[in-house]
Amino acid sequence: MSRRKKSRAGDDTNDIDLTPMLDVVFIMLIFFIVTASFVKEIGINPNVPEPNNNPPPPDAEPNILVRISADNQIWLMEKEGERRVDTRAVRSNIERLRAELPKAAVIIQADVAAHTGTYVAVADAAREAKAPTVVLVPSK
Repeated sequence: MSRRKKSRAGDDTNDIDLTPMLDVVFIMLIFFIVTASFVKEIGINPNVPEPNNNPPPPDAEPNILVRISADNQIWLMEKEGERRVDTRAVRSNIERLRAELPKAAVIIQADVAAHTGTYVAVADAAREAKAPTVVLVPSK
């Protein structure tokens, strides 16, 4: 019986000390945090001009204005006024206006609630129409 008492008493002293393992885990955590390389997300970098309160000179070449409303409708400003344009027809309309105004820049006035995909579609269409400059102007 004395053997049984000793073996039971020995079971209580066989606890595993977790302190060194926790030390190693914390050291590894600090190592991975310090050596981690943080990736910069790549996104659209639109050309947003600096605010300018001066009106353009009277002899300045007119620009092609495309407006994107909050509900993603595309409006093209022409001499007669604004006209709603489908996404597929933006390129042909910009090409037609560029034939009349060869040095005109395309200014896209997008509402802040409009989808980015609509802006990208209009900007791509303007670049395919060989517009010299495509500028995004956010509207309020």
